[in-house]
Amino acid sequence: MVISTLADRLTRGLDSVSDTVSSVFREPVLRLGVTGLSRAGKTVFITSLVANLMDRGRMPGLLAAADGRITAAFLQPQPNDTLPRFDYETHLGALTAEYPHWPESTRAISELRLSLRVRPSGLLGGLQGPRTVHIDIVDYPGEWLLDLGLLGKSFAEWSQDTLTRIESRPEAAEYLELMRAQDASAPLDEPAAQALAQRYTDYLAQARAAGLSDCTPGRFLLPGDLAGSPVLTFAPLPPLSKPARKSLWREFERRFEAYKSRVVKPFFRDHFARIDRQVVLVDVLGAVHSGPQAVEDMRLAMRDILSAFRPGTNAFLSRIFRGRRVEKILFAATKADHLHHTQHAQLTALTEALLRDARDRAAFAGAETSALALASIRATTEETRTHERETLNCVRGTLLTQDGQRGKQAAFYPGALPDDPGKILNPARDGANQWLEADYEVMNFAPSLSTLKPGEGPPHIRLDRAAQFLFGDQL
Repeated sequence: MVISTLADRLTRGLDSVSDTVSSVFREPVLRLGVTGLSRAGKTVFITSLVANLMDRGRMPGLLAAADGRITAAFLQPQPNDTLPRFDYETHLGALTAEYPHWPESTRAISELRLSLRVRPSGLLGGLQGPRTVHIDIVDYPGEWLLDLGLLGKSFAEWSQDTLTRIESRPEAAEYLELMRAQDASAPLDEPAAQALAQRYTDYLAQARAAGLSDCTPGRFLLPGDLAGSPVLTFAPLPPLSKPARKSLWREFERRFEAYKSRVVKPFFRDHFARIDRQVVLVDVLGAVHSGPQAVEDMRLAMRDILSAFRPGTNAFLSRIFRGRRVEKILFAATKADHLHHTQHAQLTALTEALLRDARDRAAFAGAETSALALASIRATTEETRTHERETLNCVRGTLLTQDGQRGKQAAFYPGALPDDPGKILNPARDGANQWLEADYEVMNFAPSLSTLKPGEGPPHIRLDRAAQFLFGDQL
């Protein structure tokens, strides 16, 4: 165990030295982590970002693009031969087809290398030729990121927190009924254990569909080749003072610890430890539409996620970040095109307030943070309508049918977000079941028909500003 730990530290140290040498003497490499909770639009974000860096006509907020200092952009083979390649071409094809549709969501980690040829600015521009900056985009499911919060908890603590949180949720009723019928102190019965794990997994799927965020363990929803293994066969149980060996409770405790050590830790050790910049996509509008409980659940989930960036809170994470730290973290509220631009300031303010705890923790660790509202692909246009003598700022787009097909064109008024974010966050913190003063609606829009001109990427909202924050200083 000691030799293994020393080897891990030595390997990470050599990786860090290698990256530093590459940056100084060869071509700098920046690793950008992209993640988001369910339906936040990771795949669309990455696809549109790469397309708009390849054709930069819509990127005035990225200073190197506005100054014309990016002379070329091209895709190269990714450096990690063991990771799947992000399927950029297929996803872009879906968004720019004759009848565009949203691409399939990614369900595992993937990587893509985009290389930019950049001409230095200022006096250096006349003394040096263009240099190449590599941006390695690492895409991973937000469900996996949620597992960060498990690393600092015991099975008893996780069980207590989870059962307290889900006690009043209708989605959890079937699991809670089955759990209460079990004797956790009795010897392990594998069919009973599998039934509990399956019922709990069913709850997680329903909770995610209802707009809730904190659905841990994340691999229960995206098991891959671990499906059916003991490491994914456990569930929260009521506390026991002295559970016997080989009891259901002790076996679930052992499997919980195995999940942390064999699934969660390797992922963050092998991939997270080398990320330089991070963007976290959040569907704030979807949470508001789902109600106060979904908003509070998202706030708590983001707070727990970013506890990893606070020194000293977790010995394992402190070790993997030693000598290397995520320098910038962007919290991006997606689907800003579902609102009229007059509401974008309120969406940004709500995102900042919603993520206040998470941002404070990240800032405490030295990371620079920012929040903004964006749309990776703009699927709507804006218009103003009069209804019952009231002027309404609406958005118009092609609706998606329940089976995901393109439907009819419609103008939509989603409701007005309050200027004071507390009018949403306070009821959420207080456990309200519904909004009292207003209803917030969200429609699902299909991608707009492609009308791209030469040199232009897909239309977006503030994607250029996101790029400038995340890596503009490296260009």
